[in-house]
Amino acid sequence: MTKQHDPRAREGAPVTGRSFTGGVGESAARPDGVLKVRGAFAYSSDLWMDGMLWGATLRSPHPSADIRGIDITEAVKLPGVFAVLTHEDVPGARHYGLDLKDQPVLAIDRVRYQGEAVAIVAADHPETARRACDLITVDYAVREPVTDARAAALDPACPKVQERGNVVRHQPVRTGEVFTADVVVTGDYEVGMQDQAFLGPESGLAVPAEDGGVDLFVATQWLHVDQEQIAPVLGLPQDKVRLTLSGVGGAFGAREDLSMQIHACLLALRTARPVKIVYGREESFSGHVHRHPATLRYEHGADRDGRLVYVKAEIILDGGAYCSSTPAVVGNAASLGAGPYDVPNVAVDAYGVYTNNPPCGAMRGFGAVQACFAYESQMDRLAEACGLDPIEIRVRNALSEGSLLPTGQVVDMPAPLTDMLRRAEAFPMPGPADTRDVRNLPGGVANTTHGEGVRRGVGYGIGIKNICYSEGFDDLSTARVRLEVSGGEVTALVHTAAAEVGQGLVTLQAQIARTELGVELVTVAPADTTVGSAGSSSASRQSYMTGGAVRTACEAVRERVLRLAGMPGGALVGGHVVSGGVSIPLAEVLGDRAVEETREFHHRPTSPLDPVTGQGDSHTQFAFCVHRAVVDVDVELGLVKVVELAAVQDVGRILNPIALEGQIHGGTAQGLGLALMEEIQVRDGLIRNPSFTDYLIPTILDMPPMNLEILENPDPFAPYGLRGAGEPPTLSSTPAIVAAVRDACGAELMRVPVRPEDILARAGVPA
Repeated sequence: MTKQHDPRAREGAPVTGRSFTGGVGESAARPDGVLKVRGAFAYSSDLWMDGMLWGATLRSPHPSADIRGIDITEAVKLPGVFAVLTHEDVPGARHYGLDLKDQPVLAIDRVRYQGEAVAIVAADHPETARRACDLITVDYAVREPVTDARAAALDPACPKVQERGNVVRHQPVRTGEVFTADVVVTGDYEVGMQDQAFLGPESGLAVPAEDGGVDLFVATQWLHVDQEQIAPVLGLPQDKVRLTLSGVGGAFGAREDLSMQIHACLLALRTARPVKIVYGREESFSGHVHRHPATLRYEHGADRDGRLVYVKAEIILDGGAYCSSTPAVVGNAASLGAGPYDVPNVAVDAYGVYTNNPPCGAMRGFGAVQACFAYESQMDRLAEACGLDPIEIRVRNALSEGSLLPTGQVVDMPAPLTDMLRRAEAFPMPGPADTRDVRNLPGGVANTTHGEGVRRGVGYGIGIKNICYSEGFDDLSTARVRLEVSGGEVTALVHTAAAEVGQGLVTLQAQIARTELGVELVTVAPADTTVGSAGSSSASRQSYMTGGAVRTACEAVRERVLRLAGMPGGALVGGHVVSGGVSIPLAEVLGDRAVEETREFHHRPTSPLDPVTGQGDSHTQFAFCVHRAVVDVDVELGLVKVVELAAVQDVGRILNPIALEGQIHGGTAQGLGLALMEEIQVRDGLIRNPSFTDYLIPTILDMPPMNLEILENPDPFAPYGLRGAGEPPTLSSTPAIVAAVRDACGAELMRVPVRPEDILARAGVPA
């Protein structure tokens, strides 16, 4: 059982304390690893303070309704209740949001999705708080929900979900004029709503401060953007809203938006008591954004040799009730919508729309995942139409360094896609399944088959993913590095606001400091808002951005130390200042002085996409991954066993081999989930499966053995030449698995996740 803790003791911070050996390029041990394995690591749900209250949220049961009145009388009377708040009790701004401030803190006169927050309660026990929510009476006038995203995007008669209209963003991409070809394939595709499905529910603790401000200890992905949204709602300056990162039990994009943060702060300030909020699993499904479900219409034209002539696409992304990060998701889907291919003529239209479905925002792959499933499915159809195999069609059309994207941006970094495809093709094939062990067969321990009706299939997928923020966003990260002698030993302190969400960033920060400063002992301070922003732990950007910031700050510290030693051209190696055969102990140079520097790191500038043509250098960096999937399919029952997954990924430079492999495995697992099992079932705006009983995620029994080949072709513009690595595997694994299932059963499979009935419908077996 994880121990509860008072966050003021700093005991629950992810990574305070000394790091272990290992510089850049080594598999350095994670300082939080042993604690997590032993169950001793403190997550945000373990936060505790004497005298704290518990918060709870009343949520709308309707996806669309007017609010005619809220009666809190009975809830306030309940013994143990300290506060019941509605929109009338919000002291500052009534709305917040990542991109547009269109989401009410608490519903005002209307609810726009099932689960929207209407009122909040603080009580001395969590069950009392929940009972108080049940005593609040809300008079709803139910509306017919808008649930068809395509109608919301294209039908002028569709009712408006938001007053500004239903289209959050329409982004065209236009290049070339030729849209006829010898070989043409078309397809209508659908991607279901996937959940990030992190294991640590939304949680945090707000503590009122003596200066009238509030201290919030929370699991999040971006401390400073939370602070920027919370402070105006509380009517406080930002410096009176202080955030400290608590242990994060997974994120994958869902913690980029606010959940309980403002509500806990409002209750803490109203009651003058610490207030903790922890969502249950069902509430978590309502309390965070999901991956945008999408409908995609594609048309590919090629010459008789299989070389692409044109791509047309209509991509409609359902953003749900509020904006969140939908504009950026649309930008990614549009700009990367033709895939990692040289194609001279492109007409893409990507739409992000409001509906009364659950809000959608960031999730691993961020717009590129949806497009990748469609364009890779199209490439397989094109290969069949041209009489080519799936690898050859991709090799003939693959981007390379110097290629021009449909947006006009030049790929000015290594793009060894042909080599990657050939390497994926060359992986040895797994042998036949051992039918003596049913775990090796579709259906597993359910014992549905002993090999009868099982067919094997092989499929490939490749994707292109942008790294870091795009379209002119001034992406930056800040790092403070301090070098001093403590207890007779030279130690380095690294302090950033970067969120460790399980990806191993804390380990990497220590590795960089150890490499750049030549010292063994490195402490990574808890992430908080007392240092400048590090941006979000998303877009596969933290190794690039915060890694770049830590390196830059270390370089500034090193320069000062070398000047102190009178060796401006020297180096810091093994705790010594070294130059021209002279070596002086670093402790001797520093004495009782501490050398500290704070630096910001910015990536190279990008530009917005033109709103009419979609032209623009919108992205910082591109990353690529190729997957080969081998599956066994029971065509009589529609069950799938993924036998093996092989991946080839170019990461620029390996900074921590084990952590990198974990990222590729993890991204692949989420791609497998989207391919075969993960979907939030939404009917008429209502979530039908808000639990891990009914929302299925891959377990260790679902994940097959993986073969990895990791390439290092450094990006000249990136720190250490690295490429962000966490998201690309999620793109390519999904279409590879679906292609393998198609190969086994012959079904078209135009939708993910693939359901048993989809396989049976085209495999000659009645559903």
